[in-house]
Amino acid sequence: MTTTISYSRYRGQLETYFDQTASKAWEQLTSDAPVSGIRATVRAGRDAMRDTLLSWLPADLSGRRVLDAGCGTGAFAVAAARRGADVVAVDVAASLIEIARKRAPAGLAIDWRVGDMHDAGLGRFDHVIAMDSLIHYPVADMVDVIRSLGERTDGSMLFTFAPRTPLLMVALGLGRLFPRSDRSPAILPVREGLLRTRISSALPGCRFGRDARISASFYTSHALEVLPG
Repeated sequence: MTTTISYSRYRGQLETYFDQTASKAWEQLTSDAPVSGIRATVRAGRDAMRDTLLSWLPADLSGRRVLDAGCGTGAFAVAAARRGADVVAVDVAASLIEIARKRAPAGLAIDWRVGDMHDAGLGRFDHVIAMDSLIHYPVADMVDVIRSLGERTDGSMLFTFAPRTPLLMVALGLGRLFPRSDRSPAILPVREGLLRTRISSALPGCRFGRDARISASFYTSHALEVLPG
């Protein structure tokens, strides 16, 4: 595993944000508790994206090893484990892992870990999911993580990115006007064509499968399926 200075810096910013500033806000956002209008659109968008990614996985994951890379409060990991998967759920934020552990039903095969999704020590997987966990990194670091994960993935790799569109750029600009409590760490949009080209170069022989874009006011995210060669 190699990590760049920029990757380490952005990862540290995420860890600080969730562990020192926003763990309570994200606990509320990812629950059924009432939230502000801004957060309600983000919650709806995230729910729709999670459902989309889940629909791209087999209904029966028995015997499959799945990595939830940047698992947050654990909703995806729980859903995959309920389908029979042996899940490794990792996040840099200890506060989010603590919430995830408390929420998870008993009896599911989930290995909750505080750590780095880039860590080769996590082993090999049949499927890897990185939902909205790469959107805070520069494109070079995104591709490096995808390359690293792709080299250890036997089946599909599903991840999301923030598409560089005029509408999203306007929304991100407006987001800076909102109270700090309603802001997330900086989102770094990327052009889809550039991202596909760089992934193809980093993972020779890989194929792109399904893709989908979810737009819900202040939530915009694009999902890609990558099938390593």
